[in-house]
Amino acid sequence: MPPLDGNPEQHDYIVIGAGIVGLSTAWQLQQREPQASILLLEKEREIGQHQSGHNSGVIHSGIYYEPGSLKADLCRRGLDATVEFCRSENIPFEQCGKLLVATNLTELERLRALFQRAKDNQLNVEWLEQQQLQQLEPTLSGLSALRIAATGIVDYRQICAAMARRFERYSGSLQLSSEVTAIEESKDHVMLKLGNGRVLQTRFLISCGGLMADRLCELMGLTPKFSIIPFRGEYYRLPPHRQGLVKHLIYPVPDPQLPFLGIHLTRMIDGSITVGPNAALGWKREGYGKFNLNLKDSAAMLAFPGFWKLLAGHIGPGIAELRNAWFKRSYLQQVRKYCPQLTLADLQPYPAGVRAQAVLRDGSLVHDFLFERTPRSLHVCNAPSPAATSAIPIGAYICEQIVTPTPI
Repeated sequence: MPPLDGNPEQHDYIVIGAGIVGLSTAWQLQQREPQASILLLEKEREIGQHQSGHNSGVIHSGIYYEPGSLKADLCRRGLDATVEFCRSENIPFEQCGKLLVATNLTELERLRALFQRAKDNQLNVEWLEQQQLQQLEPTLSGLSALRIAATGIVDYRQICAAMARRFERYSGSLQLSSEVTAIEESKDHVMLKLGNGRVLQTRFLISCGGLMADRLCELMGLTPKFSIIPFRGEYYRLPPHRQGLVKHLIYPVPDPQLPFLGIHLTRMIDGSITVGPNAALGWKREGYGKFNLNLKDSAAMLAFPGFWKLLAGHIGPGIAELRNAWFKRSYLQQVRKYCPQLTLADLQPYPAGVRAQAVLRDGSLVHDFLFERTPRSLHVCNAPSPAATSAIPIGAYICEQIVTPTPI
Protein backbone atom coordinates (compact mmCIF):
# COMPACT_ATOMS: atom_id res chain seq x y z
CA MET A 1 0.00 0.00 0.00
CA PRO A 2 1.42 3.41 -0.85
CA PRO A 3 2.14 5.63 2.16
CA LEU A 4 -0.75 7.78 3.34
CA ASP A 5 0.19 11.42 3.11
CA GLY A 6 -1.46 14.82 3.06
CA ASN A 7 -2.25 16.94 6.10
CA PRO A 8 -3.82 14.42 8.49
CA GLU A 9 -6.31 15.24 11.23
CA GLN A 10 -4.62 14.23 14.49
CA HIS A 11 -6.02 12.40 17.51
CA ASP A 12 -4.70 10.63 20.58
CA TYR A 13 -7.01 7.64 20.03
CA ILE A 14 -9.24 6.43 17.25
CA VAL A 15 -11.81 3.70 17.85
CA ILE A 16 -13.29 1.92 14.83
CA GLY A 17 -16.84 0.62 15.23
CA ALA A 18 -19.78 2.15 17.10
CA GLY A 19 -21.36 -1.09 18.19
CA ILE A 20 -21.81 -1.60 21.91
CA VAL A 21 -18.19 -2.72 22.49
CA GLY A 22 -16.71 0.23 20.59
CA LEU A 23 -19.08 2.66 22.30
CA SER A 24 -18.28 1.27 25.74
CA THR A 25 -14.54 1.47 25.07
CA ALA A 26 -14.63 5.00 23.66
CA TRP A 27 -16.82 6.34 26.47
CA GLN A 28 -14.70 4.82 29.26
CA LEU A 29 -11.44 5.82 27.63
CA GLN A 30 -12.63 9.42 27.27
CA GLN A 31 -13.80 9.39 30.89
CA ARG A 32 -10.39 8.16 32.04
CA GLU A 33 -8.49 10.65 29.87
CA PRO A 34 -10.72 13.72 29.56
CA GLN A 35 -7.98 15.80 27.94
CA ALA A 36 -7.30 13.27 25.18
CA SER A 37 -8.62 13.71 21.66
CA ILE A 38 -10.67 10.54 20.96
CA LEU A 39 -12.49 9.89 17.69
CA LEU A 40 -15.05 7.11 17.25
CA LEU A 41 -15.64 6.10 13.63
CA GLU A 42 -18.72 4.25 12.35
CA LYS A 43 -19.24 3.31 8.72
CA GLU A 44 -23.05 3.20 9.04
CA ARG A 45 -25.38 6.19 9.28
CA GLU A 46 -26.43 5.19 12.81
CA ILE A 47 -24.78 3.49 15.78
CA GLY A 48 -25.39 -0.13 16.81
CA GLN A 49 -26.66 -1.24 13.41
CA HIS A 50 -25.38 -4.81 13.42
CA GLN A 51 -24.96 -7.28 16.28
CA SER A 52 -25.69 -4.65 18.93
CA GLY A 53 -29.06 -3.84 17.39
CA HIS A 54 -30.02 -7.35 16.23
CA ASN A 55 -30.01 -9.48 19.37
CA SER A 56 -32.51 -10.94 21.81
CA GLY A 57 -32.01 -8.23 24.44
CA VAL A 58 -31.01 -10.64 27.21
CA ILE A 59 -28.82 -9.60 30.15
CA HIS A 60 -27.01 -12.91 30.63
CA SER A 61 -25.76 -14.42 33.90
CA GLY A 62 -22.77 -16.38 32.56
CA ILE A 63 -23.93 -19.87 33.51
CA TYR A 64 -22.60 -21.59 30.38
CA TYR A 65 -19.00 -20.45 30.39
CA GLU A 66 -15.82 -22.20 31.46
CA PRO A 67 -14.97 -21.21 35.07
CA GLY A 68 -11.95 -18.93 35.09
CA SER A 69 -12.37 -17.94 31.42
CA LEU A 70 -12.37 -14.31 30.41
CA LYS A 71 -15.89 -14.75 29.03
CA ALA A 72 -17.24 -16.06 32.36
CA ASP A 73 -15.59 -13.27 34.34
CA LEU A 74 -16.67 -10.47 32.01
CA CYS A 75 -20.25 -11.74 31.81
CA ARG A 76 -20.63 -12.07 35.58
CA ARG A 77 -19.36 -8.53 36.10
CA GLY A 78 -21.25 -7.32 33.04
CA LEU A 79 -24.65 -8.28 34.41
CA ASP A 80 -24.17 -6.08 37.49
CA ALA A 81 -22.62 -3.27 35.44
CA THR A 82 -25.46 -3.33 32.89
CA VAL A 83 -28.13 -3.18 35.59
CA GLU A 84 -26.32 -0.28 37.30
CA PHE A 85 -25.93 1.55 33.98
CA CYS A 86 -29.63 1.15 33.18
CA ARG A 87 -30.60 2.52 36.58
CA SER A 88 -28.31 5.52 36.23
CA GLU A 89 -29.62 6.29 32.72
CA ASN A 90 -33.30 5.49 33.46
CA ILE A 91 -33.31 2.75 30.80
CA PRO A 92 -36.14 0.22 31.28
CA PHE A 93 -34.98 -3.27 32.22
CA GLU A 94 -36.38 -6.24 34.10
CA GLN A 95 -34.69 -9.14 35.87
CA CYS A 96 -37.43 -11.61 35.07
CA GLY A 97 -35.20 -14.67 35.46
CA LYS A 98 -34.42 -17.53 33.11
CA LEU A 99 -35.36 -21.21 32.99
CA LEU A 100 -33.17 -23.85 31.35
CA VAL A 101 -35.51 -26.77 30.60
CA ALA A 102 -34.39 -30.38 30.08
CA THR A 103 -36.82 -32.43 27.99
CA ASN A 104 -34.96 -35.77 27.69
CA LEU A 105 -32.33 -37.80 29.53
CA THR A 106 -29.39 -36.45 27.50
CA GLU A 107 -30.43 -32.90 28.29
CA LEU A 108 -30.96 -33.85 31.93
CA GLU A 109 -27.32 -34.95 32.22
CA ARG A 110 -26.19 -31.74 30.56
CA LEU A 111 -28.41 -29.77 32.95
CA ARG A 112 -26.71 -31.40 35.95
CA ALA A 113 -23.34 -30.39 34.49
CA LEU A 114 -24.57 -26.81 34.05
CA PHE A 115 -25.82 -26.80 37.64
CA GLN A 116 -22.31 -27.66 38.82
CA ARG A 117 -20.79 -25.10 36.45
CA ALA A 118 -23.10 -22.43 37.87
CA LYS A 119 -21.80 -23.22 41.35
CA ASP A 120 -18.22 -23.08 40.07
CA ASN A 121 -18.98 -19.67 38.58
CA GLN A 122 -20.49 -18.57 41.92
CA LEU A 123 -23.94 -18.01 40.44
CA ASN A 124 -27.18 -18.22 42.37
CA VAL A 125 -29.26 -20.93 40.66
CA GLU A 126 -32.19 -23.09 41.73
CA TRP A 127 -32.87 -26.68 40.66
CA LEU A 128 -36.52 -27.32 39.82
CA GLU A 129 -38.10 -30.75 39.63
CA GLN A 130 -40.87 -31.42 37.12
CA GLN A 131 -43.71 -30.51 39.49
CA GLN A 132 -42.02 -27.27 40.55
CA LEU A 133 -41.49 -26.34 36.90
CA GLN A 134 -45.18 -26.95 36.15
CA GLN A 135 -46.24 -24.80 39.07
CA LEU A 136 -43.96 -21.98 37.99
CA GLU A 137 -44.68 -22.16 34.23
CA PRO A 138 -47.84 -24.22 33.52
CA THR A 139 -47.43 -24.02 29.72
CA LEU A 140 -44.03 -25.75 29.76
CA SER A 141 -43.14 -29.41 29.53
CA GLY A 142 -39.87 -30.75 30.93
CA LEU A 143 -38.20 -33.23 33.25
CA SER A 144 -36.32 -30.65 35.30
CA ALA A 145 -35.10 -27.07 34.99
CA LEU A 146 -32.62 -24.58 36.34
CA ARG A 147 -33.83 -21.14 37.37
CA ILE A 148 -31.40 -18.20 37.24
CA ALA A 149 -33.22 -15.30 38.85
CA ALA A 150 -30.68 -12.59 37.97
CA THR A 151 -31.04 -12.91 34.17
CA GLY A 152 -32.79 -9.91 32.67
CA ILE A 153 -34.04 -8.16 29.56
CA VAL A 154 -33.32 -4.74 28.07
CA ASP A 155 -33.21 -2.90 24.75
CA TYR A 156 -29.50 -2.69 23.93
CA ARG A 157 -30.13 0.01 21.37
CA GLN A 158 -31.08 2.30 24.24
CA ILE A 159 -27.87 1.37 26.05
CA CYS A 160 -25.85 2.15 22.90
CA ALA A 161 -27.53 5.55 22.61
CA ALA A 162 -26.77 6.34 26.27
CA MET A 163 -23.12 5.32 25.87
CA ALA A 164 -22.81 7.60 22.84
CA ARG A 165 -24.27 10.48 24.84
CA ARG A 166 -21.80 9.88 27.66
CA PHE A 167 -18.90 9.74 25.21
CA GLU A 168 -19.85 13.05 23.62
CA ARG A 169 -20.58 14.59 27.04
CA TYR A 170 -16.93 13.94 27.93
CA SER A 171 -15.88 15.74 24.69
CA GLY A 172 -15.46 12.64 22.55
CA SER A 173 -16.14 12.94 18.81
CA LEU A 174 -18.44 10.46 17.05
CA GLN A 175 -18.44 10.47 13.25
CA LEU A 176 -20.94 8.38 11.29
CA SER A 177 -20.82 7.36 7.61
CA SER A 178 -17.03 7.10 7.98
CA GLU A 179 -15.72 3.85 6.55
CA VAL A 180 -12.02 3.13 6.97
CA THR A 181 -10.45 2.07 3.66
CA ALA A 182 -6.72 2.03 4.50
CA ILE A 183 -4.60 1.70 7.65
CA GLU A 184 -0.85 2.14 7.97
CA GLU A 185 1.16 1.80 11.17
CA SER A 186 4.55 3.40 11.81
CA LYS A 187 6.74 3.56 14.90
CA ASP A 188 5.01 6.62 16.39
CA HIS A 189 1.45 6.61 15.00
CA VAL A 190 -1.21 5.00 12.85
CA MET A 191 -2.57 6.61 9.69
CA LEU A 192 -6.09 5.92 8.43
CA LYS A 193 -7.83 6.84 5.20
CA LEU A 194 -11.62 7.11 4.99
CA GLY A 195 -13.87 6.44 2.05
CA ASN A 196 -14.36 10.17 1.51
CA GLY A 197 -10.60 10.70 1.13
CA ARG A 198 -9.92 12.14 4.58
CA VAL A 199 -6.65 11.10 6.19
CA LEU A 200 -6.42 10.72 9.98
CA GLN A 201 -3.53 10.17 12.33
CA THR A 202 -3.68 8.67 15.81
CA ARG A 203 -1.24 7.70 18.49
CA PHE A 204 -3.21 4.51 19.14
CA LEU A 205 -5.91 2.63 17.26
CA ILE A 206 -8.60 0.39 18.75
CA SER A 207 -10.57 -1.73 16.31
CA CYS A 208 -13.98 -3.06 17.37
CA GLY A 209 -15.06 -4.21 13.92
CA GLY A 210 -17.40 -7.08 14.79
CA LEU A 211 -18.41 -8.71 11.51
CA MET A 212 -15.48 -7.00 9.77
CA ALA A 213 -12.85 -7.71 12.45
CA ASP A 214 -10.65 -9.91 10.26
CA ARG A 215 -10.79 -7.49 7.32
CA LEU A 216 -9.70 -4.58 9.49
CA CYS A 217 -6.72 -6.66 10.63
CA GLU A 218 -5.86 -7.39 7.00
CA LEU A 219 -6.30 -3.72 6.11
CA MET A 220 -3.53 -2.97 8.58
CA GLY A 221 -1.22 -5.53 6.99
CA LEU A 222 -1.71 -8.21 9.66
CA THR A 223 -2.22 -11.87 8.84
CA PRO A 224 -5.03 -12.95 11.15
CA LYS A 225 -5.04 -16.57 12.32
CA PHE A 226 -8.83 -16.57 12.13
CA SER A 227 -11.66 -15.69 9.80
CA ILE A 228 -15.10 -14.35 10.62
CA ILE A 229 -17.82 -16.82 9.62
CA PRO A 230 -21.29 -15.25 9.74
CA PHE A 231 -24.14 -17.21 11.29
CA ARG A 232 -27.61 -15.96 10.57
CA GLY A 233 -30.05 -16.02 13.49
CA GLU A 234 -33.68 -16.01 12.44
CA TYR A 235 -36.40 -15.01 14.88
CA TYR A 236 -40.17 -15.10 15.06
CA ARG A 237 -42.48 -13.14 17.32
CA LEU A 238 -45.56 -14.53 19.08
CA PRO A 239 -48.91 -12.79 18.44
CA PRO A 240 -50.21 -10.28 21.04
CA HIS A 241 -52.63 -12.75 22.63
CA ARG A 242 -49.63 -14.95 23.53
CA GLN A 243 -47.77 -12.22 25.45
CA GLY A 244 -48.59 -13.77 28.83
CA LEU A 245 -47.50 -17.26 27.78
CA VAL A 246 -44.43 -17.35 30.06
CA LYS A 247 -43.11 -15.26 32.94
CA HIS A 248 -39.44 -16.16 32.46
CA LEU A 249 -37.00 -16.45 29.57
CA ILE A 250 -37.24 -20.08 28.46
CA TYR A 251 -34.14 -21.84 27.05
CA PRO A 252 -33.43 -25.41 25.97
CA VAL A 253 -30.32 -27.14 27.32
CA PRO A 254 -27.56 -26.39 24.77
CA ASP A 255 -25.07 -28.75 23.19
CA PRO A 256 -21.78 -27.93 24.98
CA GLN A 257 -19.83 -28.55 21.75
CA LEU A 258 -21.54 -25.63 20.01
CA PRO A 259 -21.44 -21.88 20.81
CA PHE A 260 -25.17 -21.42 20.19
CA LEU A 261 -27.83 -21.65 22.89
CA GLY A 262 -30.70 -23.12 20.87
CA ILE A 263 -34.10 -21.71 19.98
CA HIS A 264 -35.60 -20.03 23.03
CA LEU A 265 -38.57 -17.92 24.13
CA THR A 266 -37.53 -14.42 25.11
CA ARG A 267 -39.72 -11.89 26.84
CA MET A 268 -38.83 -8.51 25.36
CA ILE A 269 -38.83 -5.28 27.33
CA ASP A 270 -41.80 -4.02 25.26
CA GLY A 271 -43.92 -6.96 26.47
CA SER A 272 -43.71 -9.08 23.31
CA ILE A 273 -42.18 -12.57 23.15
CA THR A 274 -39.69 -13.60 20.48
CA VAL A 275 -38.83 -17.14 19.40
CA GLY A 276 -35.27 -17.91 18.32
CA PRO A 277 -32.70 -17.65 17.07
CA ASN A 278 -31.52 -20.58 15.03
CA ALA A 279 -27.92 -20.51 13.75
CA ALA A 280 -27.81 -21.07 10.00
CA LEU A 281 -24.67 -20.41 7.99
CA GLY A 282 -24.77 -16.92 6.49
CA TRP A 283 -23.69 -16.00 2.96
CA LYS A 284 -23.63 -12.28 3.63
CA ARG A 285 -21.97 -10.73 6.67
CA GLU A 286 -24.51 -7.95 7.01
CA GLY A 287 -27.52 -9.72 5.51
CA TYR A 288 -30.76 -9.28 7.42
CA GLY A 289 -33.30 -9.81 4.65
CA LYS A 290 -35.07 -13.05 3.78
CA PHE A 291 -32.66 -13.94 0.96
CA ASN A 292 -29.03 -12.87 1.35
CA LEU A 293 -25.97 -13.45 -0.80
CA ASN A 294 -22.79 -11.41 -1.11
CA LEU A 295 -20.23 -12.71 -3.58
CA LYS A 296 -17.24 -11.21 -1.77
CA ASP A 297 -18.31 -12.59 1.60
CA SER A 298 -19.16 -16.00 0.17
CA ALA A 299 -15.93 -16.30 -1.84
CA ALA A 300 -13.81 -15.35 1.19
CA MET A 301 -15.57 -17.94 3.32
CA LEU A 302 -15.22 -20.71 0.75
CA ALA A 303 -11.51 -19.91 0.29
CA PHE A 304 -10.79 -20.19 4.01
CA PRO A 305 -9.51 -23.71 4.92
CA GLY A 306 -11.03 -23.50 8.38
CA PHE A 307 -14.52 -23.20 6.89
CA TRP A 308 -14.36 -26.65 5.30
CA LYS A 309 -12.91 -28.21 8.46
CA LEU A 310 -15.67 -26.58 10.51
CA LEU A 311 -18.27 -27.90 8.09
CA ALA A 312 -16.86 -31.43 8.19
CA GLY A 313 -16.83 -31.45 11.98
CA HIS A 314 -20.39 -30.17 12.41
CA ILE A 315 -22.23 -31.57 9.41
CA GLY A 316 -25.13 -32.94 11.48
CA PRO A 317 -25.93 -29.73 13.41
CA GLY A 318 -25.38 -27.76 10.20
CA ILE A 319 -28.01 -29.74 8.32
CA ALA A 320 -30.41 -29.42 11.27
CA GLU A 321 -30.01 -25.63 11.36
CA LEU A 322 -30.48 -25.42 7.60
CA ARG A 323 -33.65 -27.46 7.87
CA ASN A 324 -34.94 -25.15 10.60
CA ALA A 325 -34.18 -22.14 8.41
CA TRP A 326 -36.00 -23.53 5.38
CA PHE A 327 -38.95 -25.22 7.06
CA LYS A 328 -41.05 -23.36 9.60
CA ARG A 329 -42.55 -26.58 10.92
CA SER A 330 -39.09 -27.95 11.72
CA TYR A 331 -38.26 -24.69 13.52
CA LEU A 332 -41.48 -25.02 15.53
CA GLN A 333 -40.62 -28.58 16.61
CA GLN A 334 -37.55 -27.25 18.44
CA VAL A 335 -39.77 -25.02 20.56
CA ARG A 336 -42.60 -27.50 21.06
CA LYS A 337 -40.20 -29.79 22.93
CA TYR A 338 -40.61 -27.53 25.96
CA CYS A 339 -43.72 -25.48 24.97
CA PRO A 340 -46.06 -27.93 23.21
CA GLN A 341 -49.07 -25.66 22.85
CA LEU A 342 -47.45 -23.37 20.26
CA THR A 343 -48.65 -23.67 16.65
CA LEU A 344 -47.40 -22.58 13.23
CA ALA A 345 -49.79 -19.64 13.32
CA ASP A 346 -48.01 -18.38 16.43
CA LEU A 347 -44.73 -17.84 14.57
CA GLN A 348 -45.00 -14.36 13.10
CA PRO A 349 -42.22 -12.47 11.25
CA TYR A 350 -39.45 -10.70 13.16
CA PRO A 351 -36.08 -9.23 12.02
CA ALA A 352 -33.08 -11.57 11.78
CA GLY A 353 -29.61 -11.06 13.19
CA VAL A 354 -26.11 -12.08 12.08
CA ARG A 355 -23.49 -13.31 14.53
CA ALA A 356 -19.77 -12.85 13.89
CA GLN A 357 -18.07 -16.12 14.80
CA ALA A 358 -14.28 -16.28 14.68
CA VAL A 359 -13.03 -19.62 13.31
CA LEU A 360 -9.39 -20.74 13.31
CA ARG A 361 -7.63 -22.31 10.34
CA ASP A 362 -8.00 -25.78 11.88
CA GLY A 363 -11.78 -25.33 11.87
CA SER A 364 -12.17 -24.81 15.62
CA LEU A 365 -14.61 -22.21 16.89
CA VAL A 366 -13.19 -19.45 19.08
CA HIS A 367 -15.37 -19.60 22.19
CA ASP A 368 -13.66 -16.88 24.23
CA PHE A 369 -12.59 -13.32 23.50
CA LEU A 370 -9.74 -12.96 21.03
CA PHE A 371 -7.48 -9.92 20.75
CA GLU A 372 -4.65 -9.04 18.38
CA ARG A 373 -2.30 -6.19 19.08
CA THR A 374 0.61 -4.31 17.59
CA PRO A 375 2.72 -1.57 19.22
CA ARG A 376 0.16 1.06 18.17
CA SER A 377 -3.12 -0.87 17.93
CA LEU A 378 -5.46 -3.29 19.66
CA HIS A 379 -7.96 -5.33 17.64
CA VAL A 380 -11.01 -7.00 19.19
CA CYS A 381 -11.09 -10.04 16.89
CA ASN A 382 -13.79 -12.08 18.62
CA ALA A 383 -16.35 -10.70 21.04
CA PRO A 384 -18.75 -13.63 21.36
CA SER A 385 -22.15 -13.65 22.96
CA PRO A 386 -22.71 -12.33 25.57
CA ALA A 387 -20.68 -9.34 24.39
CA ALA A 388 -23.66 -7.01 24.85
CA THR A 389 -24.06 -8.03 28.50
CA SER A 390 -20.30 -7.81 29.02
CA ALA A 391 -19.73 -4.58 27.08
CA ILE A 392 -18.96 -2.36 30.07
CA PRO A 393 -16.26 -4.58 31.62
CA ILE A 394 -14.96 -5.37 28.11
CA GLY A 395 -14.49 -1.64 27.52
CA ALA A 396 -12.72 -1.29 30.87
CA TYR A 397 -10.53 -4.31 30.07
CA ILE A 398 -9.51 -2.79 26.73
CA CYS A 399 -8.68 0.52 28.37
CA GLU A 400 -6.45 -1.30 30.86
CA GLN A 401 -4.63 -3.15 28.06
CA ILE A 402 -3.63 0.05 26.31
CA VAL A 403 -0.20 1.49 26.99
CA THR A 404 -1.03 5.19 26.98
CA PRO A 405 0.93 6.94 24.19
CA THR A 406 2.59 10.26 24.69
CA PRO A 407 -0.05 12.99 24.07
CA ILE A 408 0.14 14.88 20.80
